[in-house]
Amino acid sequence: MLLNNPKLYEINTRVWIRKFDEGTQKANLKNIPVEAWSDLKEKGIDVVWLMGVWKSCSESVPDYCFKDYLVKGYQKALRDYCEEDVIGSPFAIDEYVVNPALGNFRDLKKVREDLNSKGMKLFLDFIPNHFSANTKLLKKHPEIFLPANKDLYANDKYTYFKLDGAEKYFCHGRDPFFPPWEDTVQVNYFSKDAFDFMVNTLLNIAEYCDGVRCDMAMLALDNVFYNTWSGILNRLGFQKPQENFWHAAISKVKEKFPDFTFIAEVYWDLEWDLQQLGFDYTYDKKLIDRLAWGDVTEIKLHLLAEEDYQKRSVRFIENHDEERAIMLLGKPRSLAAAVIISTIQGMHFYYDGQFEGRRTKLPVQLGRQPLENNDKPVYDFYMKLLQITKDEIFKTGLWKMLDVLPSWETNLTYKNILAWNWKLGNENRLVVVNYSSVSSQCRIKIDTIGFDETFKLTDLLHDTVYQRSTEDTYHEGLFVDLKPFQSHIFAY
Repeated sequence: MLLNNPKLYEINTRVWIRKFDEGTQKANLKNIPVEAWSDLKEKGIDVVWLMGVWKSCSESVPDYCFKDYLVKGYQKALRDYCEEDVIGSPFAIDEYVVNPALGNFRDLKKVREDLNSKGMKLFLDFIPNHFSANTKLLKKHPEIFLPANKDLYANDKYTYFKLDGAEKYFCHGRDPFFPPWEDTVQVNYFSKDAFDFMVNTLLNIAEYCDGVRCDMAMLALDNVFYNTWSGILNRLGFQKPQENFWHAAISKVKEKFPDFTFIAEVYWDLEWDLQQLGFDYTYDKKLIDRLAWGDVTEIKLHLLAEEDYQKRSVRFIENHDEERAIMLLGKPRSLAAAVIISTIQGMHFYYDGQFEGRRTKLPVQLGRQPLENNDKPVYDFYMKLLQITKDEIFKTGLWKMLDVLPSWETNLTYKNILAWNWKLGNENRLVVVNYSSVSSQCRIKIDTIGFDETFKLTDLLHDTVYQRSTEDTYHEGLFVDLKPFQSHIFAY
């Protein structure tokens, strides 16, 4: 279901829930106070994504989670790291039941009820590409996984593995451009058994939430899956399925749950393809890349894509896979980028800790995060931005990119500025961002027909009021002068 430019908030559940522990008593889902959801609602959050609620395999931790490169990441994130902090990847699932450390389905249902009562939605994970290499399903349902053989295993023990206690071999899950994830086993999408099993899994998940974020969704596309595993698929005689998995799965889920929402984590210019297969939203990784590069022209061109595509794009500057925004972009630029991703069309995606200015990218295998002091200026900025963008105009208003003109003939700094307008009835919001490290000036043409001789613009970000001539603004354009990485959000 497509929502009206919603705000999504990602929570690393297994880590976040520790804030509700009482002494040695570990909290679980039923211990989350309703006030936690009220606080997010007050910030304007529409959707909570509880990342990592499904059961993982504790036996995978000693087998796979202490590789040298992983340990270096743990030590970087946690100076006082110890082995007990490692609880395994939430993306190497045993089976789709609630992690016993977090509670049970009854507790999960209560979380959803609490969120829904406040007008918010609950999203959960669906990891289509793989399960844990130690999943119980390897013994109960081996037919759903991509098999290998002894010869393949003998020649490549990174891509293939042998099932403990049996002469059975399987493939680790993988992205074709990177080494395999050794703690996973690959689902075989050219197997009808796997196809049906994963569709039914989605139908079961949909009983307990309002939507799913589908991890690396493009890996289940027929052509991607074939290109990744063609050698084995051809050798074992597996044929391409008659129907694309995503088209079938999304259709069946929405037939039973019409308002259910699908988000695809997707890369490689396959966003449009997945939208056409039924995904309501797709990740917009290109935008964060362009924000990191700082090319204003490229950012503007990116935001001029077809409106339907824009509305289905998930806008973010950090998540559990990315560096923290302050570390990636620097503080001033990260705040300018926050204004951009919060005031354009699409889903606005924030990660727990982003508002507080956290700097540590936490490896997903860790169950504890370092103590970090809140960055008060960053927090105050986000609180102001979130309150401004709660207004209905940013939900259901009409969005329009505006032309930015030179303030005088020899001044080329106008090229550093982005501007767009939201309109709902007689209300307008003009967003202007100087996305550069130099002071910049421009003029912006806005429609002032029917206005009085002078009109008022209120800068909601800085609580400043300006009076401007209607005639001058109409003919010359509104003059704007912004310091590096500064923004205006005008109400008029």
